[in-house]
Amino acid sequence: MTGAYDEMYGVPATPQQAQQPQPAAQPQVAAAQQAAQAAPQPVVQQPAPQAAPQQPIQPFGQEGGLPAYHVHHSYIWLGTIRSMLAVLFVLLVTSFSSVAGVIDEIGYSGLGMLSVVLGGVGVLFLVVVGLVVLVHVLAYRRLYFTLGPNEFSLYSGIITKKRVHVSYDRVQSVDARASLVQRVFGVCNVFIDTAGGASNKAVIVPYVTKVQATWLTSELYARKRQALQPQAAAAQPVPGQAQPAATGNLLDYGKEAWDEVGGIFAGAPMQEAAPSFEYGLSNKQLFLSGLSNNTSFALFVLGFLLALAQIAGFVFEAFPDESNSVMGSLTVPAPDLLTGAGLVASIVGIVVLLLVVWVVSAASQCLNFGGFRARRVGDRVEVERGLLQHSRQSISIQRVQAVVVKQSVIRRLIGYCEVSLDKIDAESGDDSGQKNGLNTSGVIVHPFCKLADVPGILQGLVPEYAGIPQDRTPVAPVALRRGLIRRCIIQGGGFWMAVCVAVLQIMMNVLFAPGSDLTVNSAAEDALLLGWANVVCYALYAVAAAIFALDIVSAVKWARESGFAVNRQFMKVVNGGLSREERSFPRNKIQYGSTRTNPFQRMAKVATICARTAAGVGGTTIVLWDVTQEDAERWLDWVRPRS
Repeated sequence: MTGAYDEMYGVPATPQQAQQPQPAAQPQVAAAQQAAQAAPQPVVQQPAPQAAPQQPIQPFGQEGGLPAYHVHHSYIWLGTIRSMLAVLFVLLVTSFSSVAGVIDEIGYSGLGMLSVVLGGVGVLFLVVVGLVVLVHVLAYRRLYFTLGPNEFSLYSGIITKKRVHVSYDRVQSVDARASLVQRVFGVCNVFIDTAGGASNKAVIVPYVTKVQATWLTSELYARKRQALQPQAAAAQPVPGQAQPAATGNLLDYGKEAWDEVGGIFAGAPMQEAAPSFEYGLSNKQLFLSGLSNNTSFALFVLGFLLALAQIAGFVFEAFPDESNSVMGSLTVPAPDLLTGAGLVASIVGIVVLLLVVWVVSAASQCLNFGGFRARRVGDRVEVERGLLQHSRQSISIQRVQAVVVKQSVIRRLIGYCEVSLDKIDAESGDDSGQKNGLNTSGVIVHPFCKLADVPGILQGLVPEYAGIPQDRTPVAPVALRRGLIRRCIIQGGGFWMAVCVAVLQIMMNVLFAPGSDLTVNSAAEDALLLGWANVVCYALYAVAAAIFALDIVSAVKWARESGFAVNRQFMKVVNGGLSREERSFPRNKIQYGSTRTNPFQRMAKVATICARTAAGVGGTTIVLWDVTQEDAERWLDWVRPRS
């Protein structure tokens, strides 16, 4: 199973690994943990919280008998610059009308009065700058955090004081994100996600240096392990075979350059715990992940519509207004070569423009995944990416809600997929431009890999999920007929597009019919307009027919590929079609399970199963339509709490 994966990533076996027994293809989690405990493994030591010399951030004082740590002083002036840009824009917009009014009233000869007005604006700007700086200085003095025996505390506020306390055992994940400006200065924002329900908001520690962020992340996870396992705080779960990093890509050189420069205030690099499993992206994977992003299909649709509109516009200009009917307009002499050349040039221009946008989007996607690294460090998974705007996500393995393997239409055609880990997301107030963009698909642990390589990736990154069932209980045979009705008619884009075009065509024929009292145009103009309206409608019918055919293919593939599988510890749900999603999650992560049936499902003796997890903001419901009633009842028995 892992042979092709190891060969692809150039993984040699260490002497320690050679002495250890190799795990089975799909071991159970309990057996894997017993084997890991029996095998001698080096223990990765975390920085001791009490060892002051190892701490890259020194306390400035005491708070409640605990060392208190300030954020970096760049919070004052970088925050001031960001705020002043917004203030300057507001002043320019509001003062423009005043300056224009003075010029209109006194003319350009009254430059003295104009200078007074501009000077007043400048003085006002300086006063605002002083106030903003003062506010940031006072806020900085009251912005600090402490690490207590049982909780992390963040103190903030000038007039209204605010204290946020986070128990270590409630830490969901710790992420670090830096905008381009922050990267230049070597600072970032740290987000501590606590999984606090549907309105969960991350605790933000702004403007800490890169080495401080690394230290704080290690401290929080070390104290979390100590809180969850007081008797074995130093024990590290062994994820599996230790693997070296994969061969990188061209953009990894940019990441290495960033790491060497670090930033103005980044600080000396901190010695981190060695990962037991790590990989990156090859040049091919990085390039294809950029080309196959979600923008591709949208650009294709946009290009088709623009080309269709351009052709229709040139056709209206090419044929004379004297045509009295559709057949007459089609039998007039063909447009001249100049008009034809203009049509071709316009279509080529549209195609070139869309290609440029596509290339820019692909380049942006590549920069977004530049320097990509996914690793297993102790009991957490870390993902690092971004050449310009950098992010480092980490999630405790106990907080992983599901493993998701997604295939878009393009990726299905070439046998590739995206692998991500679902987690409980937080609503953050980050203003770095990334916000929740990193959480829309969970934590992406591989943006573009072969489907055959997924077992090897999961074996090294999340071996706790090695017991995922591989068999599948398919949907009911009647699901094909119901899927065709649901996907092609009720939810069918092609069907409803054809209905809308038919309604529009009927309205046009009624409005511009010969002798109609609803139009003010001449009969010849009405006939010409009606003729070309029908031609456009026929073209849209063809598009609707193509979409309807794709809906049929998608429904057939859904009925053949969809299903679910369960064993004692895990559940897997597969929803197929033109795109495909496979979601696997532990049984103990299911908050509740249910089945539902509508009258038509009861007639067909099928049901819909729904499993609710805590993934995302407010939770995620995994749904599978049209399983047999017997399978649904067996699944309900499986999901019921056990004694």
